[in-house]
Amino acid sequence: MKKELIAHKDPKSPVSEIFRTLRTNIQFMNSNKQLKTLLVTSTLPGEGKSWVSSNLAVAFAQAGKRVVLIDADMRKGRLYNIFGVLPRPGLSNYLSGVNENSFEKNNLVNFLRETEVPNLYVMPAGNIPPNPSELLITPQMVNLLDELKQECDLIIIDGTPSKLVTDAVILSRIVDSTIVVTAHNQTKKDDLQKVIRDIKNVGGNVAGVVFNKIPVSAKKYNETYYYSSVTQKTQVKPKTEVNYEQKREIQRSRTIENNSNDRETRETQENLKTKSNELEVEVEIPKALRKEKTEQFITIPMREETKIQIEPEIPKEKTAEERTAEVLKEFNEYLKKEKRRKNYK
Repeated sequence: MKKELIAHKDPKSPVSEIFRTLRTNIQFMNSNKQLKTLLVTSTLPGEGKSWVSSNLAVAFAQAGKRVVLIDADMRKGRLYNIFGVLPRPGLSNYLSGVNENSFEKNNLVNFLRETEVPNLYVMPAGNIPPNPSELLITPQMVNLLDELKQECDLIIIDGTPSKLVTDAVILSRIVDSTIVVTAHNQTKKDDLQKVIRDIKNVGGNVAGVVFNKIPVSAKKYNETYYYSSVTQKTQVKPKTEVNYEQKREIQRSRTIENNSNDRETRETQENLKTKSNELEVEVEIPKALRKEKTEQFITIPMREETKIQIEPEIPKEKTAEERTAEVLKEFNEYLKKEKRRKNYK
């Protein structure tokens, strides 16, 4: 049994949950009457028709249904390869009555294969006949479905691509419902409309369309439902994606580092600016260096941290005789000024 049977190999995966959702939708769409036969077809080969029909059959079998999966693509049947069963005898041998082992035609057990999935049986396509379409319109095909309806709960038929051959269109007349499988960026809208129109023209019932091969991101694909297993396999990211994320992380760290360095530089400059405010300190020139009687001062720029505080020179106190002489001198000068003023008048 191949890994294509995701619904059986990994029943808790998101893909398996999608097939269970498809199973529920099909059941509710046919709630008015009991669904016994379901045909799965597509427009062209390679759209995932056999993969969908196989996993859908597993999903119904897991729900307790007794399911028979028939490979009606007698040209290129591959269900025997998916489930790992013998390819012959199969549907073509039952309808034509020709078989290599001379099995009794009326005994369906000889044409069915039991699988690893409980309640699921497979009827392979058998030998490639020269006239598959003619075999499907024979009464033996209707009798086969009637017999299987009595033995099982659901019959799923994996048909042929409807645009290439008419086998699936013929079968759509004798089944309860039909599903058309399409592929993303592969199925053309005109082809799908033609297939649906052909099925309805012969009296078939189209239940819906399955959109397959939709691209999903790795992150979203790894998301599981709340009751899924705790231990999950982490999907390895592509090398290009990892390199891109590493470059972004390096660029982000460099930007943060540069911003912090610029901030520290600005703070240092502001601190130095406040500390380097120059102060004007007035220092009196000694008398020995004076050239004039007027007081002269020089300005020395200094930092706040090295501020020099120079105390002013305290004059010496004069004696009583010096003060008396100074007062007499000022009084004499006053008398002289008064005398000159009177003489001027």
